[in-house]
Amino acid sequence: MRKILIATILPAAALGLAACDVEQTEEGDMPEVDMQVDGGEMPEFDVDTADVEVDTEEATIEVPTVDVEEADAGAPGEN
Repeated sequence: MRKILIATILPAAALGLAACDVEQTEEGDMPEVDMQVDGGEMPEFDVDTADVEVDTEEATIEVPTVDVEEADAGAPGEN
């Protein structure tokens, strides 16, 4: 079960990361810690995500007709 979960999540995460262009626009700064936290700054990023368009269309599909013959009671494989 664990392998299936990993095999499902890993490609989805890779696809998600591949669909983004990430550029760091500002460095982060660690805060000073001396009995209290002073300062600090989170880094900033500019993320351009992929444009995804989802569309639907109606389609008619011809399904072949399958003839099934009933097996004889004495045919091999019958109980």
